[in-house]
Amino acid sequence: MWVFWLILILVLSFIEFSTVNLVSIWFVASAIVSLILSLFDVSFVVQFAVFVLFGVVLMVLTKPFLQRVIKPRDIKTNYDRVIGMEGIVTEEISKNKIGEVKVDGKRWSAISEANILVGESVVINSIEGVKLRVHKRDMEGVN
Repeated sequence: MWVFWLILILVLSFIEFSTVNLVSIWFVASAIVSLILSLFDVSFVVQFAVFVLFGVVLMVLTKPFLQRVIKPRDIKTNYDRVIGMEGIVTEEISKNKIGEVKVDGKRWSAISEANILVGESVVINSIEGVKLRVHKRDMEGVN
């Protein structure tokens, strides 16, 4: 029976190497354990049960950890950080004219659906291309 487990290990390893996700690595490990059991004349039913159970247990216990370790972390950039922040208009913004807003110490081109004068506070809604889409901040602090 050891030949069966060796072939299964090779097939599962090929599947794992040809995919970018962790698909069958746990069952490669459990097939190795079953291969070792086959060398000691353990029955095939026990070998197969160990293969299935050990593979499932390994997957349940290690997959969340490995995905956190392998997954690249999202790094916030100015693009992400300024959305929701408050800024000050440095060049007047009108409906058909791009103005300028200072946010987080940097100047950005900005557009709005309303006329906003120099010195007024705005809140950044989103970013369209390289321009901020803003709206005027109400004096009471309510958007």
